[in-house]
Amino acid sequence: MPQQVALSALPRACLAILAVIATGAALYWLADILTPAAMALFLAIVIDGFARVLKRRLPWLPQAAALPVALVASILLFGAAIFVVADNATSFFGRLIAYTPRFNELIAQAAHLVGVDVAPTIDELIQRLNPTRYLGDVARGLQNFASNALFILVYLGFIIASRRTFERKMAALAENHGGRRETLAAFLRIRHGIEQYLWVQTVTGLMIAGGSWVAMAVMGLENAVFWAFLIFIASYIPIIGGALGILAPPLFALIQFESYWPALILLAVLQGIQFVVGNIVQPRMQGESLNIDPVVVLLSLALWGKLWGVAGMFLSTPLTVMAMVILAQFESSRWLAILLSADGSPVKARRRGRHASVKPQS
Repeated sequence: MPQQVALSALPRACLAILAVIATGAALYWLADILTPAAMALFLAIVIDGFARVLKRRLPWLPQAAALPVALVASILLFGAAIFVVADNATSFFGRLIAYTPRFNELIAQAAHLVGVDVAPTIDELIQRLNPTRYLGDVARGLQNFASNALFILVYLGFIIASRRTFERKMAALAENHGGRRETLAAFLRIRHGIEQYLWVQTVTGLMIAGGSWVAMAVMGLENAVFWAFLIFIASYIPIIGGALGILAPPLFALIQFESYWPALILLAVLQGIQFVVGNIVQPRMQGESLNIDPVVVLLSLALWGKLWGVAGMFLSTPLTVMAMVILAQFESSRWLAILLSADGSPVKARRRGRHASVKPQS
């Protein structure tokens, strides 16, 4: 009997491996089509959650007005973010040009440490790199960004327009009442997990950005608001975002200040802020809402970054949450959900989901 079980499990495992490979290849080849759709779905979940928060916090707001208000507020916030980046980026790059002598000094010191007698200047390095070769790639990248932004808005409009019937469609996929409740509960768990992740990342990102701004302002670092805003945006990218937030401002401090001490002090302070928020505040806020193994977070970041680039990095954790909940719904794939979970209980939220409201929206 054990031998028969092993023989029957082997084909299932092979099929699962082939299915994963085929799915990964399809996601990679169809990235131009799927990435805008995934970003639009992600934004739709954000806006829908924002609308429900507005309705809960503002009881006088009509039900029909909650979603339009949330949509307009989201667009205004996005526009303000672009304005902040554009306004501060100009002065930032202007100051970088003014610090050319300091660049040359740092390059000479680094070259001396590695045993190079004659160090190149920043102008010579730029000439060797010949950045004009990459202008075509930059132009194509900007063109792709503009086209993707347009597609995202189009997808977002259609998703928001059809959101009222989405839960009904999910329920109609089940054959009986029990299956219908399980399907709707899974949908609510996915939505709750993504919303909780976004809420935690937003609050902790604001904490890190605010603390970093105070530290940079006290140290006298130029463009502190610009750096704080970039730190906040980078906080949505697991692991890599935190590393960039810790290293980038001290590197600029090396250029701005003659002494190394401001950069070292700033590095230690930013590291302390990231450590406190990431290891004390964030785990308490997350609780059991995500229940994803940290190694899986790292692997999913690398995988989705390889498949979909920067957009995949932003979406890596929400997509992993979605995959874990879906895989936990079926006995044949539940073992994969167990591997993705942090404590081996991917259906821990499943029991809570059964008591949640799963009534479709009218």
